[in-house]
Amino acid sequence: MTRIAVLDDYQGVAMECADWDSLPDGFSVTSFSEALGDENGIAAALKDFEIVIGMRERTPFPKSLINKLPNLKLLITTGLHNMSFDVAAANKQGVVVCGTASQSTPAAELTWGLVCSLFKQIPLENTVMHTGGWQKAFPATMHGKTIGTVGLGKLGSKIAAYGNVFGMNVLAWSPNLTQERADEHNATAVSKEALFSDSDLITIHMPLVPASRGLITAEDIGRMKSTAYLVNTSRGPIVDEAALATACSSGSIAGAGVDVYDIEPLATDHPFRSLDNMILTGHIGYVTRENYEGMYTHSIENVKAWLDGSPIRVLEAK
Repeated sequence: MTRIAVLDDYQGVAMECADWDSLPDGFSVTSFSEALGDENGIAAALKDFEIVIGMRERTPFPKSLINKLPNLKLLITTGLHNMSFDVAAANKQGVVVCGTASQSTPAAELTWGLVCSLFKQIPLENTVMHTGGWQKAFPATMHGKTIGTVGLGKLGSKIAAYGNVFGMNVLAWSPNLTQERADEHNATAVSKEALFSDSDLITIHMPLVPASRGLITAEDIGRMKSTAYLVNTSRGPIVDEAALATACSSGSIAGAGVDVYDIEPLATDHPFRSLDNMILTGHIGYVTRENYEGMYTHSIENVKAWLDGSPIRVLEAK
């Protein structure tokens, strides 16, 4: 029997999102709905599995973990990029690493949902209405405000388009951004300092790589207006988490919308959870039924192709 582990199925929906019965006889699939703990706990839980399907970066696979899984033969990540998987270490151990397609639109949609929720104070008004109250929120107008995007790539450009539709002025910054590129999205390329000081809303759209870790500093957040918001649906370690908590707690900025965190799942006693001006979601930027159906279906295709000796969507070591 070849055993397949499907990791971090937090909502318990993996089995209904693809046709697992289409796998040949001799395969068994086990879905894990909870995080498996530290590296030793993960290794103990997965020691008998030949195939592991990870959900993005929820469970990292560094060299040290891979070396503790001698039975592992095929490692799959949802998405075609995963900085938390040591592909070179896996290949050295004879493990094939494959990816799947993944939609970027859901993350952009969630970003804009957080933006609207902050400006219109929707969570507060919803709570008031469900507890018998009436009109406690004091929303702000989005039209005419300035949005600043950190990054103007696949996701940042979508947010720039949303901002244009809502009648906002769009600023953008990234280390190599040119005005020619910004012009393609009706945006103005500015310095990092100007982006943070002049924007009414900052949104983060950068991949987590060594150069972007800690990219948004306490100094950057300190430049923001007291009426401004920050939204991060990219990766937690890009933003100085402690500085953001301090800024929201002290009122030096109006609030934040956050979907990603330094350590996930977020600790129950994390400071963010106690701040009323922070709207929090549990890293659901890519979590939609359509995205899951596509990723898990591709995972099954990857297993079948590997079984046939012609693996597909193979990730290269970098």
